[in-house]
Amino acid sequence: MVIDTGSELSWFNCKSSSQSQPPTNTIFHPFLSSSYSPIPCSSPTCTTRTRDFSIPVSCDANHHCHATLAYADSSSSEGNLASDTFSFASSPAFTIFGCMDTTFSSNSDVDSKTTGLMGMNRGSLSFVSQMGFSKFSYCISDRHSSGVLLFGDSSFSWLTNLNYTPMIQISTPLPYFDRVAYTVQLEGIRVGPRLLALPKSVFVPDHTGAGQTMVDSGTQFTFLLGPAYTALKNEFVTQTRGDGSVLFGAIDSADSARVAYSESRVSRGRNERVGGTVVVSGGRGGQRGDLVYCFTFGNSDLLGAEAYIIGHHHQQNMWVEFDLAKQRVGLAPIRCDQASQRLGMGR
Repeated sequence: MVIDTGSELSWFNCKSSSQSQPPTNTIFHPFLSSSYSPIPCSSPTCTTRTRDFSIPVSCDANHHCHATLAYADSSSSEGNLASDTFSFASSPAFTIFGCMDTTFSSNSDVDSKTTGLMGMNRGSLSFVSQMGFSKFSYCISDRHSSGVLLFGDSSFSWLTNLNYTPMIQISTPLPYFDRVAYTVQLEGIRVGPRLLALPKSVFVPDHTGAGQTMVDSGTQFTFLLGPAYTALKNEFVTQTRGDGSVLFGAIDSADSARVAYSESRVSRGRNERVGGTVVVSGGRGGQRGDLVYCFTFGNSDLLGAEAYIIGHHHQQNMWVEFDLAKQRVGLAPIRCDQASQRLGMGR
């Protein structure tokens, strides 16, 4: 399943009929589960708990609660809300999820290997909320090793450099502010030794909610609003001038022998040691050949998003902790393969 901190509803690819075909590892067959139950349209789950869905739910011909989910990368999924018993750490829990019979994505190779999506944001129907976890962590590895997903405490003796930044919450509904996202305060962007000359107001949500900074494991690259993106692009070009050709588009790429690193600082809380820092080096640039790196920042304006999004590519080989009890996000650079081995999960 895709672990998505930017989404609420967990869902499986579902088979809608009981035709005599053998079950597969990537499709859930609800008719084989005696505890499966579709959610009726009249249920409070359908009428109330779906209020944070970007697309309102509807009622299908069988009076079941029907949901359509759309994502920033133009993929989508459609099907019915249902409930079933999930066993996690030997503890069964009645969990609401989406049983989706229609999905669309531009990446068919990934889709063929994916069972569904695990919604991990702060919404009432997310997997984290329904299971009652007060803390979870992950380490997203690069392509050479497996990662880590941990539910519960992450106070390990070997994890000594975890620094926290507070989650930002706005109780008033605003049109462009996602209240159930993991929002932090972006403080600035540095390219090499140079801090971009951007006013603080650029990183603060405006009266419509536009301009929040979300930590999103479900988005691949990092997206910046227009002014910050332009300033980053221009400074990058200035510092790499003469090192190679630089090509820009919706997702930027750079031919360069040396790639300047950038770091995004998130805010410091009063009771925290330091604010978190995300450092992006050429090694995280998706190297193609010897001299080509992908400059994995995109323009939110071209994505149709009104937010800064820290994507999973720039979270690679970092321990990221979501402490819901204390409303904070912890960050620490670490090799995921080593973390996996320390937890007895290494291969």
